[in-house]
Amino acid sequence: MYVSARSDYAVRAMLAVADAGGDPGQPGSGGELVKAATLAETQDIPLSFLQGILLDLRRAGLLHSHRGTEGGYALTRPAAEITVGDVLRAVGGALTTVRGLPAQDAGYHGVAAGLRDVWLAVDGAIGVVVDRTSLADLLVRRDHPASH
Repeated sequence: MYVSARSDYAVRAMLAVADAGGDPGQPGSGGELVKAATLAETQDIPLSFLQGILLDLRRAGLLHSHRGTEGGYALTRPAAEITVGDVLRAVGGALTTVRGLPAQDAGYHGVAAGLRDVWLAVDGAIGVVVDRTSLADLLVRRDHPASH
């Protein structure tokens, strides 16, 4: 698995939105909207690059946005219901690629015929980790590092 800057930035942006109170499931959250410029500044992400990422996250149904001076971004559902895997797939597609193709599309013959099964197992193992780790899990770990 290769974690691109785009994927890393997307997860960081989603965590920042959840942490800032843009989490509809967070107790006491007023559902505050987070501006793209604020995300770019606090997470040290180039704004023009971040805007494309935010668009992908919105298209995937993970964020919603409101325009205007009071506008910004918020999660579409609680942080506990959004996994790292959801975010990675929204901005990068397949979790594991082989020569630029999803692992399930890799094809081999002859002595390498069993290699596809290895790549699929790698993809499955990565999926288990990222699909059971929610944004809320990561925020809790930050607040209580010794307990995990």
